[in-house]
Amino acid sequence: MNLLDQIKEKAKKQNKKIILPESTEERTLKAADELLKEGIAQIILTGNPQEIKKRAEELNLQNIDKAIIIDPINHEKKEEYIDLMVELRKAKGLKREDAAKLIENPLYLATLMIKNGDADGEVAGAENSTGDVLRPAFQYVKTKPGFSVVSGAFLMILKDKEFGEDGLIVFADCAVHPNPTDKELAEIAVATGETTRAIAGFEPRIAMLSFSTKGSAKHEMVDKVVSATKIAKEMDPSLKIDGELQADAAIIEAIGQKKAPGSEIAGKANVLVFPTLETGNIAYKLVQRLAHAEAVGPILQGMAAPINDLSRGCSVSDIVNLVAITANQAAGK
Repeated sequence: MNLLDQIKEKAKKQNKKIILPESTEERTLKAADELLKEGIAQIILTGNPQEIKKRAEELNLQNIDKAIIIDPINHEKKEEYIDLMVELRKAKGLKREDAAKLIENPLYLATLMIKNGDADGEVAGAENSTGDVLRPAFQYVKTKPGFSVVSGAFLMILKDKEFGEDGLIVFADCAVHPNPTDKELAEIAVATGETTRAIAGFEPRIAMLSFSTKGSAKHEMVDKVVSATKIAKEMDPSLKIDGELQADAAIIEAIGQKKAPGSEIAGKANVLVFPTLETGNIAYKLVQRLAHAEAVGPILQGMAAPINDLSRGCSVSDIVNLVAITANQAAGK
């Protein structure tokens, strides 16, 4: 059984409620039908029930009637969610009449359902921009206690099983935060460790990457990684983490032993934390294309509840996979 199949099987056991707010979008509806058929999660669709059912009939989908369908315009908890919105944003001056309009937006409704405990997670982005998906999430769900930054991890599934954990390496941050401070980088490392345990199912060995290994170069960017490693160890003393390490020292044992003798991570890393977004994003795309690796993600981490953003070019299987991942995140909170 491959990793994605394992993730789906774990999700089935959790039976989490995941919202798909883009409920008349074709790929989303097809994914919902597959998820319901396989029993991967309980699915909540937000939209006009008649339109959703009509679209499902046009697409010859057989399982949409198993979904929970919430009409954003007219549902029994609408006033309760409006009250919650106003309470959470009163310091920002949100007026009730404005909240009453916002709550009819499926993306806002989804986040308020999660905040209110009526759903466990959300997957969106097939037809909305990342900004539109994440704006209500930042406003109402916010980051986890002890975290100030959201980041994006990728599961990099390699054909060469020599590297990482039998060919699986987790990369972060490859999607969200351009130039984290040392504290923010430490938070990204800790969050990626949590993602690795919850989603990949193994104990993380985290390499904090740089262009220097153990003082081989001097620069403020190296200092940032050294400081971040120290802060991450203080945040979670159970983490196996080391840095600063160059990429080859992190993943090739002979080089790791030579450049960082005595390190329990060097040459054995299964999690790579990059010092900036540009390095992480470039690295994952190069590995994906040149090594023909499968890149699963981004998996957003650091949020108080799992809310994940799709590429607008996503496939049905991408949505199914991300819902399964989101359900596992919810279970591991």
